Formats: sequence, C-alpha cells, structure tokens
Amino acid sequence: MTDFAPLEQRIAAQWDAEIVPELTEYIRVPAKSPHFDGDWESHGHIERVIGAAERWVRAQPVRGLAVEIVRLAGRTPVLYFDVPASGGAGNGRTVLMYGHLDKQPEMTGWLEGYGPWTPRYEDGKLYGRGGADDGYAVYASLAALGALQAQGLPHARCVGLIETCEESGSYDLPAYLEALAPRMGRVDFVIGLDSGAGDYERLWLTTSLRGIAAGTLSVEVLTEGVHSGDASGVVPSSFRIARALLDRIEDGASGRVLPAAFHAPIPAERVAQARVASGILGETMVKRFPWSGRTRPMVDEKAEVVLNRTWRPALSIVGADGLPPIANAGNVLRPATKLKLSLRIPPTIDGERATGELKKLLEADPPHGATVRFEPDQGATGWNAPATAQWLADAVDASSRTFYGQPSGALGEGGTIPFMGMLGKQFPESQFLITGVLGPKSNAHGPNEFLHVPYAKRLTACVAQVIVAHAMRPA
Repeated sequence: MTDFAPLEQRIAAQWDAEIVPELTEYIRVPAKSPHFDGDWESHGHIERVIGAAERWVRAQPVRGLAVEIVRLAGRTPVLYFDVPASGGAGNGRTVLMYGHLDKQPEMTGWLEGYGPWTPRYEDGKLYGRGGADDGYAVYASLAALGALQAQGLPHARCVGLIETCEESGSYDLPAYLEALAPRMGRVDFVIGLDSGAGDYERLWLTTSLRGIAAGTLSVEVLTEGVHSGDASGVVPSSFRIARALLDRIEDGASGRVLPAAFHAPIPAERVAQARVASGILGETMVKRFPWSGRTRPMVDEKAEVVLNRTWRPALSIVGADGLPPIANAGNVLRPATKLKLSLRIPPTIDGERATGELKKLLEADPPHGATVRFEPDQGATGWNAPATAQWLADAVDASSRTFYGQPSGALGEGGTIPFMGMLGKQFPESQFLITGVLGPKSNAHGPNEFLHVPYAKRLTACVAQVIVAHAMRPA
C-alpha cells in the first residue's frame, strides 16, 4: 500500500512557501474577463497574470516539462504545458488538466478592509477576486505533478490548458482546442479544477453543470424622459412592460420557469445522488448563503434544494440600466429600461437553442407596441458527466479517505463551465474528475470571495493520488 503522507507534506509545504504568495500577487491584478473589460488587451492585466503563471510553471522541478503561452490572432491567450509520462506509465494515455486565469468584476458589498484586488490571508482563507475561481488551478496542477515525481510515483503524460476567457463563456476555447488537438493526442482523462465543494470535509466529484442563456432585455417607450405626473396613465411604464415580458418566462410568485423548452428530464442517477448529498450536507446547503432577515429558500425539502440548483432552470436579473440611483431619482417617467438576464438551464439543454427561444419569447408581440429587443451575449450548453468508471469512483473515494478521512461526495453544480460541454464533445470516451474549492460561503463572483487553503492543499493531494490510479489501472 502506497504511503501518501510524504506527498501530502510536500504539497502543503509548497502551498505555504510558493502558491499562497503567488496567488496573493495574482489577486492584486484586475484581470477581468474580456466581457467585463473590452480593452483587456491594452490594459495588460490578463497578460500580467498569464505571464506570472508561465514563469512559475517554468521554474518547477518537473522532469520533461515544456510550457508556453499560445496565442491565436484576435483571441485571449492560453497557457499550455506538457509533462511526459513518468514512472513507467507510458501507455499512450494523456491526462488533460484545465483551469482559467480570467476573473469576474469587482462586485459591491465587500467587508470593510477587504476588496477584490486587496488580498487578505487570515484563518486559512485567502480573500480576494479569483483566488478560488480559478487562479489556484494551474498552481495546484503542477504541485501535484511535482509531488508525484519527488515521491517516485507514476503518472501518465499530462497536458495543461489554462485559458483566460472562461468568465466570458470560453468563446475563444474552440479555436484553441482545434489548434492544440494534434499536440494533446489521446486524452482519456480530464481533470478540471474549477468547480464546487459541498463542504470542506471531503473530496467532491462534480457530476453535472447547468448551462446558461444570457443577454440584455431592452424596453423603450419614449425617446427622452418626461414628467411622470404629465405622462403616467398615458405613456406605459417601460418597467411594467419589462415585468410583463418576464412573466412569460417565470412565475412571479414561485420563481418557476414556465416554458417547457427550458426544462429537461432529470436522470434517476442524479436524483439518487441529490438524495445522498442532501443527507450529507443537511441544513448547510441553505445556511451557506448570506440570508437577509427572515428570507426563506424557494423549497424546503433538501433533495429538492439540490435539484433546484443543479437540474432545474432558474432566472436571475443580474444587472439594470435606465434606473437612476434613488438619491437622484426625480419624478420622471423614464424612456427605457434595460435588464441583464441570466437564465440557468438544465445540463442537457442546448445553450444556443435556449438563447434563441428566450429571444423569441421576449420579443414577440410587445405590450403597447413598445420597442423591445433581446440581445444575447452568452449561450452555453451545460454538461452531464458520463458514467463514472469503477477505477475512477474507487480512486476518488480512496483519495478522499486518505487526505480528509471521509468518503467522497458527488454533486451537480448550478454554475456553468462551457469548456466542459466542449470537452465532452471532443473527448466522448474520456473520464472526468471535475472538482474544486468553491465550498460554503466562498462566494465566487460575489463580495468576500475566498480560497480555503487547508482544503485546497488536501484537494491537490487528492488529485495526485487519482493521477496515480489512472496511471496504474489495467489497459
């Protein structure tokens, strides 16, 4: 039986000595995804973080390591690394390790003394934008490989693809997958370190991801604002019209998404996993969110909580234009209302088709003949994992018991990683270890985002152990 204690110790030490300092500097850089920074190229922030990651990777004591920044004209860059098989595991198999370096924007609501670009490390948590989503991934990947080689443990050939467009829907990734496919070779195992964790007590295997249909709804009723006392009752409110249009998509009382086109059958296996996960997590599935006052969840039954956030569609309004701040709001009937819509859709629904359906429903027969437009900006298909091979199920559970002392868990995630849908199509025979550090209250995309460092150390060690199992399994 392999003793993984030295490996765990090495990984923990590297996290403390190298990775936490690297991520601290990474957090300082506002490397916002292109969707949130149209001038990303001239600002140079993405270039700065990918350059820092490349330098760190290049310095790692990993035998045979090759690394480069790959650039295609007019596209965000990717970091690509290639590590040959070690320990006699040259069986023609290839492991693909994935992560991203671009970030979500600032968001308001950070606690005093905290901020998106102000790293703060306390009580084992590294606060700041992007550390957990997903700056750590490239560092954890190389730390795992370095630890394996230091302990003389085998691994298959490993290649890494670290993008800088994930938070914008990975629209540049297909071009890079096509360009790099001949170099990647036969990928039979994909490790994606960009997902969630139900708790910080075990390794979690992500089994599905929702897709997304997103865009901006614009309702215009006037060419300029007018006195509300003069016009109200004659000119229809653009906000009311927007509200009526949203009623076509969502039941305002329950939040249930109405059109059948946005629903899909939930596989029995995923229902069973939801029941098991809800039994493990209990009330923490609800308490993990920063509730205000007496606000209650949309459903009470715990398995339904899991299914609501992983397999059922849900509409969110994530932005608005045309509404002045209350302090500056006069008695004016506004000419237009714009709302940014984010519709999460089941893993098996085509994202582009859903976006087209959303546009059709919103623009058809507008109330009062108002000028209504829906401008899509993201349509991404989710992902439903293939049946887990027995070697992977055993390895995931064994690594969780080794480093956390608890059996592993399996859980769908409510977010979207467009890359997974792309990979699922490109490598249909591959097995997938999709996991991550986004556990309770880590709050990716929101204020006070943090990386739980003790959990990340153990997760890195788990990844290493699973890579060994992949290398040693029968052909």
